[in-house]
Amino acid sequence: MGKRNLYLSNTPPDEALSVYLEALNGSAKRKYEEILVEKSLGRITRKAVFAKYSSPLYNAAAMDGIAVNAEITKGATERNPLVLKRDEDFIVVDTGDPIKYPYDAVIMAEDVIEIDEFTVQILEAAIAWQHIRPIGEDIVSGEMLLSSLHKIRPIDIGVLFSGGITKVEVIKLPQIAIFPTGTELIEPTEIPKEGDIIESNSRMFEAMVTYYGGSAVRFPPIEDNYDKLKASINEAVDQFDMVIINAGSSAGTEDFTVHILRELGEVIVHGVAIKPGKPVILAVVKGKPVIGLPGYPVSAYIGFENFVKPVLSLLTGEVIQHNNVVDAVISKRMISSLKHREYVRVKVGQVGDKLVAAPLARGAGAAMSLVRADGFCVIDQNSEGVEAGDNLKVELYRNLQQLKHTVVAIGSHDLILDLIADFMTTYYHGMHLSSTHVGSMGGIMALKRGEAHIAPIHLLDEETGEYNVSYLKNLFQEPMALIKGVKRIQGFIVQKGNPHNLKDISDVKNHRYVNRQRGAGTRILFDYKLKQAGIEAAQVSGYEREAATHMAVAALVASESADVGMGIYSVAKAMQLDFIEIGQEEYDFAIPVKFLKLPEIESFIQVLKNEDFHKMLDDIGGYDYSGAGRIQYVQDGTNDEVERCSQDI
Repeated sequence: MGKRNLYLSNTPPDEALSVYLEALNGSAKRKYEEILVEKSLGRITRKAVFAKYSSPLYNAAAMDGIAVNAEITKGATERNPLVLKRDEDFIVVDTGDPIKYPYDAVIMAEDVIEIDEFTVQILEAAIAWQHIRPIGEDIVSGEMLLSSLHKIRPIDIGVLFSGGITKVEVIKLPQIAIFPTGTELIEPTEIPKEGDIIESNSRMFEAMVTYYGGSAVRFPPIEDNYDKLKASINEAVDQFDMVIINAGSSAGTEDFTVHILRELGEVIVHGVAIKPGKPVILAVVKGKPVIGLPGYPVSAYIGFENFVKPVLSLLTGEVIQHNNVVDAVISKRMISSLKHREYVRVKVGQVGDKLVAAPLARGAGAAMSLVRADGFCVIDQNSEGVEAGDNLKVELYRNLQQLKHTVVAIGSHDLILDLIADFMTTYYHGMHLSSTHVGSMGGIMALKRGEAHIAPIHLLDEETGEYNVSYLKNLFQEPMALIKGVKRIQGFIVQKGNPHNLKDISDVKNHRYVNRQRGAGTRILFDYKLKQAGIEAAQVSGYEREAATHMAVAALVASESADVGMGIYSVAKAMQLDFIEIGQEEYDFAIPVKFLKLPEIESFIQVLKNEDFHKMLDDIGGYDYSGAGRIQYVQDGTNDEVERCSQDI
């Protein structure tokens, strides 16, 4: 086959995989071994396995009782009992005992009336072969027990032993070498310095290889040295069935991987039309698959799933199992490039009769989006994106039963959402909370579209100084309520020691500011404070620079990428930053009244009232939870606050 060294091309992923598997055809070979049956769980059979013995090995009693010849029991009734003599008419048997001629039936012990040690009476005739397991009832000698390429389960192990099989030939676990590369990489046990990156992708690959039926050997990070990397790859190809190289697959000055693989073997594809994850290298060296994956965690994961997993399947014999695919409504507009097939991680929950998918962070380095995701949707190549409310196919990581008992929260961010989710899982088995952070107004819009159960909000009405109520009155026609949450302290997050000596909002315009996204309650509050101070947004350096969460604001300030940003006290404390208090605000949960009786919402409310939850808020600091869990109805022009009558945990 001619060389197809496509240098950072944009090959469609399906085409790239097809061409690569074709290049590997006949060279990537499975290996086999014989192992003890008790060690075979999860392994794949090489060929069909046939029974050595029958099961049962003989005609066996299926009950405790007496064995008789059914013919002599004819005529026995309650009016005409039949008396039987031991060792003449019957023998005593226990479950599993052999039944031999002339006996051909078992009468259960509870149907036998004992007269004395040697005499019994029966009130009903026996039927031939009743309560007897005939020889080979379960397994017949020579019968196929397991087919070829069968993944051995716990029940299979029992069947193999029953059929007299003690050893089984299986596909040997393919040995996979994993090489992280990069001078900047350090091990997790080392203390990081500026410019260091803690190496984690290879540990993820190690786990994925094991999960998909291989055996992984992870090597320490290799510095960006051409000769060292070349020597390591060359040696590994001789010893292992596949080699994975992480990072160095792009077109940077120290991205040596593709040049080394061209020198050692053949690069089939370099660059696929996937976002994130374009700079994938698919190569063959000495007949072995060698795959280069990008360094960003999400790109690395997607590259593994799309290319390493199918090659592993080729080597292990295990059929790739796809996750459950469902139709879901997308809660947020997503613009996409025409050049790539994009994989978007999503949170999923059931609201009413529809599944709703809320997109998570889309960056290639957003590893937590993989942890938080319930699944992912694919925006096909040549598509410009999708609009909020469109239906898309979503491949789920979680089962549908979990999704049916998940509170879908879309709106403002706060640390307590993760705590509530953890408490719901702990205190209420089977109940879950899924939260996506799009700002207070984004949450309100999600509620209006029927794409969330609750919207965490903290929206200030500039005219009344009241939080949240007026927005529900003005924007909704259906009966609405607020589940009262917490009062929290808002202010300016600044670097430790407040080196710029910031005191109030008038100082902010002279320093690098990081804002929250449009529609966020914190941004609305900031705009209100600017207006009060007579400051134009254009006067604030960084006003257009946006962060999606309070934690993201604090992280930028902590890294000295920004001098100041508005956020909540608990985040400043968690990040060991200084804080300039502005005032207290109300962080509540908007909800259509029709959802209040859902069991998962009941669980959510109970967590808000939980004393252990309150103790945790005390430890975090900056929260007043005195009204948490109360229901404030907002409908028909009323504003009545009602204490929810439900038993505390």
